[in-house]
Amino acid sequence: LSNWGWHSYPNVGNYSHEQVIKEYNVSGKEVGYYHDFREEQTSERAMASAWLRENPHRINLGMIGLKLYNEDGQVLDIEDIDNPRQELNLWKGEISSYFEVEGVEVEVITLCHPREDMVSASITSELIRKGRLLVELRFPEADPGWKNTSLWGGSKNHRSRIIDSSPSASIVEHVQDSSLYHVSFTYSSGSMTEGDEHRFLLVPSNESATLSFSCEFEERMEGVDPSPEFESNRDISHAYWETFWRTGGAVDFSHCKDHRALELERRVILSRYLTQVQCSGYLPPQETGLTFNSWHGKHHLEMHWWHGVHFALWQKQHILEKQMKYYSSIYQEAENLAEMQDYKGVRWPKMAGPEGMTSPSTIGNYLIWQQPHYIYFAELLYQISGKEVSTLDKYGKLVFETAEFMASFPAFDSIQMRYILSPPLIPAQERFDVYTTLNPAFELTYWNWALGTAIEWKKRLQAQVPEEWRKVLDHLSTLSVRDSLYLFTEDGTDSYSNPRYLSDHPMVLGCMGVLPPSDYVDPVIMQNTFNRVVSNWNWEQTWGWDYPMVAMSAGALGRYEEAIDYLLLDVQKNTYLPNGHNFQNERLTLYLPGNGGLLTAIATMCTKDQFPKNGKWNVRWEGLNDF
Repeated sequence: LSNWGWHSYPNVGNYSHEQVIKEYNVSGKEVGYYHDFREEQTSERAMASAWLRENPHRINLGMIGLKLYNEDGQVLDIEDIDNPRQELNLWKGEISSYFEVEGVEVEVITLCHPREDMVSASITSELIRKGRLLVELRFPEADPGWKNTSLWGGSKNHRSRIIDSSPSASIVEHVQDSSLYHVSFTYSSGSMTEGDEHRFLLVPSNESATLSFSCEFEERMEGVDPSPEFESNRDISHAYWETFWRTGGAVDFSHCKDHRALELERRVILSRYLTQVQCSGYLPPQETGLTFNSWHGKHHLEMHWWHGVHFALWQKQHILEKQMKYYSSIYQEAENLAEMQDYKGVRWPKMAGPEGMTSPSTIGNYLIWQQPHYIYFAELLYQISGKEVSTLDKYGKLVFETAEFMASFPAFDSIQMRYILSPPLIPAQERFDVYTTLNPAFELTYWNWALGTAIEWKKRLQAQVPEEWRKVLDHLSTLSVRDSLYLFTEDGTDSYSNPRYLSDHPMVLGCMGVLPPSDYVDPVIMQNTFNRVVSNWNWEQTWGWDYPMVAMSAGALGRYEEAIDYLLLDVQKNTYLPNGHNFQNERLTLYLPGNGGLLTAIATMCTKDQFPKNGKWNVRWEGLNDF
């Protein structure tokens, strides 16, 4: 997968977002939302919903593998491989693989170019000299489905062909509908031939027992320059990863006496590697990165906090800065969305592809907690830049446009003379009803902080503060309290006694920990809230980033040992596989917001001195940014 590799099926039904608008009465006016009507199955707007959600979808650009034969010339399956061993060298960024075929050894070194869409490999085996090992390139038809992304076989819906070839390089073209790209194959020996069902075979000469190649996927091919050779790419990869590990933040757990420290260190190191590989492109990543498609390969902007904040805290802020450009690129779409709903400024989408067009949804389009993220990111970058004015100039326009929406969105309650976050609305804890949810605690706190921060940006730039911003902030509803506990929402739902509301994200705890401290949140009430939430929560029905969130809340409340307990809570959704993937279930075998959340929590606990003071956690660190 890649950031640029997307496909859309032809829109033969001329489906448009206008077909999936569902209107709600908000303060006496009709406000439209792009709703998912797929439950209607055969209706026109059900088909429109399906097409708009599925398109565009990321595509599997191609699969590179080995084609092996036994002594009788029969093609072997994976079950015929003996004694496999594989190791990822994090320091070098390369995989060493070893296996045997009928007693013959095969050794493979595989790596990716750190800046180009290129895979390189070197293979050593007597099977090459015997003509029993070939390299195969296969192209699938794009599939918008979950995880698979690929339809294999001889479909006529896509085309692939060799368009240029020489003794050491070939160029292959692949086309499906409007998606067209090229693959440049450079090899040390042999030739490439075209097989059936979109298969291409690199047949090495039998003069050597070693074959190396580089395979580059190109969105736009300029000329037919061959890809760099394996050894050159290997040097580039080694230098890149050594620089990565030698720069930015570092945390050392080797002096800790708690037996859990080694496991925590393993998770941190692997999460740093995985987020760099999977989440550091120019688009906000999807929750499964570049491994497989979830939600058609589209990203969820409310998750960008968990994907992006840690980069800045670990002194890799250039990655977050690169992804901030995405918001600028979809500015017009976000402005159109706000205007369609009769709000000011820009309304950032929830689930979108590279063009920023929001996908119809029964939940996503009613979320609002992605809206303040841009202000959070900008303020984070401003603080760690040393409060450079250039940072204010760079991000000021979109900070203010984001705030314009935030000031126009709350409804005015003329009876209690306050502004409220009112329906249609679903909070980050997605257990609440879109028609009745009022003033969810985390969203209110985030609104208060972000709108106040936008006003501070106006002052820093010596610009006039809009009176509407001040009025909304001054009269924004306060957090609802009952029995000295913060309520999850204000709409009368008995959240603490109904099991339905004691699952999913325990988002009320994010009011203190995820968000910077403020007078808006009372630490004493939050202590009570923390006690009640953690003792009653259904931890089996949570998500991977919930545990870092709870840990950050515990740290902010001075409950340092509990911060460790919840970072390492023994539940399925907090599983970190041997390769570092945060396993959720068979549908989501990796979940990168969990990895990113872990890194954010660890950086926060280091810079704010929030590790336990029991003599067992002598954590050493350097190069982390505080916020």
